[in-house]
Amino acid sequence: MEMIDETKKPFYSLIIRADLTKEEVDAFLAFCQELADQYEQQKAEGLTIFTPLLVQFAGMLHPNLPLEQTVDALLAQQMFVPLMTELKTLIRTIS
Repeated sequence: MEMIDETKKPFYSLIIRADLTKEEVDAFLAFCQELADQYEQQKAEGLTIFTPLLVQFAGMLHPNLPLEQTVDALLAQQMFVPLMTELKTLIRTIS
């Protein structure tokens, strides 16, 4: 197995440590894309409250993936950036 540089690919490193299967990762990424699309659509419609998206995201997370660490890893790896930026803001607001 190829070693993953955690500083360059923190999300991939996280899913390897969490021992997720390829199917679980594919399902997670597909769900993230759905949420990202919903976020863009809701934002275009003028919505400003995105807490339900955070609830959906947290609810679908694999138990081995911590919420804030997963959001941070996706952001650091430049994945789903607008959505993850919003979720990060919401997490900070709630904490």
